Amino acid sequence: MNSHDIPLNTPPPACDSDCGPHDWTPYNGCVEFELTDFLFCRNQMSASNINLLLNIWAATLTLHNNDPPFHNHTDLYNIIDSTPIGDVPWESFIVKYDGDIPNSERSPWMDEEFEVWFCNPRELIHNMLTNPDFDSEFDCSPFHEYDTDNNHHFHNFMSGDWVWKQAVCIYFTLAGITHK
Repeated sequence: MNSHDIPLNTPPPACDSDCGPHDWTPYNGCVEFELTDFLFCRNQMSASNINLLLNIWAATLTLHNNDPPFHNHTDLYNIIDSTPIGDVPWESFIVKYDGDIPNSERSPWMDEEFEVWFCNPRELIHNMLTNPDFDSEFDCSPFHEYDTDNNHHFHNFMSGDWVWKQAVCIYFTLAGITHK
């Protein structure tokens, strides 16, 4: 066997996308992607501050007849929204209040329609579970953990009582056992 120890803290190898390692779609390259990650995820910069930063950046690039990666926060947000992640499409539906209308005062929201946007949660979870970046990073089975004094130790969702009860309920249902 030809094996070699991997040095401690070595990052995992990059996972190539189906489009290849140099395809940054919808970004125009690594710099746009890294800037987006910094502004939106790491710094969580406000829209007004993003605009200020991009305006300062644009002023420095005017001398070189060039533009910053994004024109403003809206341009940045549009790129983020168009980022293909696991090919789970956005869907929407319209909701409107259809309950009893009080005699005293009718609130304006009761007559409005609201558009709700979402991605299919089942498909999102499927993509997360098949993503190698999440391998060994979270518990996907319910468990109970106790200390030496028999105190239940809670430290994430899967260690909780609710998820444990759901798994037991599903087991009894699949096994055809009546559980009370």
